[in-house]
Amino acid sequence: MSPLPATPVDLLVVGAGVVGLAHAVEAHLRGLAVAVVDRDAFAAGASVRNFGHVCVTPQDGDALRYALAGRERWLWLAAKAGFDVAESGTLVVARRPEEMAVLEEFAALRGGEQVRLLDAAGVARRLPGVKALGGAHLPLDLRLDSPTVIPALAGWLAGQGVPIAWRTSVLAVEPGLVRTTRGDVRAARTVLAVGHDLDRLLPDVADAAGMTRCLLRMLEVAPPGGVRVAPGVLTGLSLLRYDGFAGRPSAAALREAVAAESPELLDAGVNLMFTQRPDGAIVLGDTHHYSATHAPFDDEETAELLLREGARLLGVPSLRVLRRWRGQYASAPAAVLDTEVAGGVRAVSVTSGIGMTISHGLASAVLDSLF
Repeated sequence: MSPLPATPVDLLVVGAGVVGLAHAVEAHLRGLAVAVVDRDAFAAGASVRNFGHVCVTPQDGDALRYALAGRERWLWLAAKAGFDVAESGTLVVARRPEEMAVLEEFAALRGGEQVRLLDAAGVARRLPGVKALGGAHLPLDLRLDSPTVIPALAGWLAGQGVPIAWRTSVLAVEPGLVRTTRGDVRAARTVLAVGHDLDRLLPDVADAAGMTRCLLRMLEVAPPGGVRVAPGVLTGLSLLRYDGFAGRPSAAALREAVAAESPELLDAGVNLMFTQRPDGAIVLGDTHHYSATHAPFDDEETAELLLREGARLLGVPSLRVLRRWRGQYASAPAAVLDTEVAGGVRAVSVTSGIGMTISHGLASAVLDSLF
């Protein structure tokens, strides 16, 4: 753990998750004096509870622009900080005609460099055991192992001389001054990258943005038969969640088909997808529930729903659970919250569940504005 800086810094970043670290990286590379504070002893929130999926191509608008820039930064950082990035893309599995229709429209929009349509055999070569009509390969997408990458990134920054004060909570923020549980820090600019905890630190700012908390249920399961799957895997339910897909005209017919056949999947906000960790474990998820505060009790029906659908996708009778956990992230009508809350103080949060994908591109845009 680093002590708080004794002299003023150009930028203080509050929060050492992926959004905060991305801002610290960008500031350091611009030659700014930057420091980071975080309330925990290590990153333990949304940044390490996700799929590690850098989901570039399915984004749209500013999020796509940030994702493309972020992709290049992840590749650069992997070489510098010594962590692995899999450039294996994403496999989208289509099991309904309506899903294939969305992918065909999307491919016509984005072209062959970003979307490569597959027939059933092409899908099966990449995901043994699956029964599909067809699908698509998205070659630009990346895969990271979040629980190891985020600490590696923090370690690299510390090795570059960027102080990170862990177990240090922020009490108040003023222009040029941040008061913490370990003392005051003077900073020309401050970025508050505290994710869903913005509703505790600055509730009026969170309320104005329409922010709530999205609770996820996720599982880690043993790979059936020791299967290895290089790309991240999305399904038809994913086509209803990512803007690039969901904005296609045929997405409405897909939603109607899912609602008619399996309404419980929509009720639980299921985005059936998975990635595979380096040790072979499959990260399977996820469900989505929205509330300002979530009850501490988990119903087993939600997990059973994920396990049922995951087994169907992989073509096996059942799956063996290795670990279970909750994810939680900030959610709002806009994909990103970026607002000035005081002179030189910005609150920045990814409010759409795509922090691993867009954080580095977003950080570059925020610092362009701040400095």
